[in-house]
Amino acid sequence: MADPIVTRHAIEIEHVRIESQKSFDEVKAALERAVPQLNTKSLELLGQGDAESALKLLEAGPDLSIFLARDHGATLQMAGQKKKAMQYEIGNPLTASKMTRHKVPAALYAPLRVVLYENEAGHAVFEYDRPSSFFGQFGDGDVTAVGRMLDAELEGALLRAAG
Repeated sequence: MADPIVTRHAIEIEHVRIESQKSFDEVKAALERAVPQLNTKSLELLGQGDAESALKLLEAGPDLSIFLARDHGATLQMAGQKKKAMQYEIGNPLTASKMTRHKVPAALYAPLRVVLYENEAGHAVFEYDRPSSFFGQFGDGDVTAVGRMLDAELEGALLRAAG
């Protein structure tokens, strides 16, 4: 039996930090109003083999949705800390398919991850890695173009929530 082939390469990632002058609770509420929870009906339709109906539902939906929200601050209680911190998975299944149809490994980064936390000054802070900087590693113009579109959509949503 042949040994697996392992390859590695380093990539450069652009990290983005957006500090709001608003409180964590205000920004969290604004984000969750602006970026709705993912309508899982489209995923159910795909599971039933009804790709056409799923596509129509996704095309009529928002550009970005929250797939999952994790209370990361709660896990810090195990270290004896009380902090406000949420980790979000944000994206769009239709947008993800526009990349993975060209390069399946792009699914590694879809949906996108964003962290929102309260800093020492009591302000809300978003941090995330710029989508085009990690989707660019696949060397596919179509994937990179979607990454650039996500740059704008994600930054716009986060700036609106923070502003």
